[in-house]
Amino acid sequence: MKSLPLFLLLTACHAPSPTFHPSPDPALATLPFSEAVTANGFLFLSGQIGLTPGTLDVVPGGIEPETTRTLDQIESILARHGCTFSDVVKATVYLADMSDWPKFNALYRQRFGHSFPARSALGAAALARGARVELDVIAALPTAR
Repeated sequence: MKSLPLFLLLTACHAPSPTFHPSPDPALATLPFSEAVTANGFLFLSGQIGLTPGTLDVVPGGIEPETTRTLDQIESILARHGCTFSDVVKATVYLADMSDWPKFNALYRQRFGHSFPARSALGAAALARGARVELDVIAALPTAR
């Protein structure tokens, strides 16, 4: 087994510990995950679905209202940590039905403008709470730039 160079070991030992950020929404705060985690200059968001604020109910109306609400939630979480969509470097999209891809993409494009992060997209057999879309992102924290 090859050993790691000393500078890598020292860097790993002195990296700040991750900080776990629960959701301020009481309906979400009891769930077994953090809304976001900051670590090594990045903000990692848990997957977001289009929930009605203060509930665990998906907004009615299908892919467009769900996508809009999901992006609103992500925008709010980013803002709480001093970030915007332009700070997002990676996104992962999960769709319950890949035929929703064009409608999702149109709304996604509006929010991200011209600063598109690296992105993966997957079709999922089912998403939490019967959602049609889930999105998670990773953003570079402004203080790390």
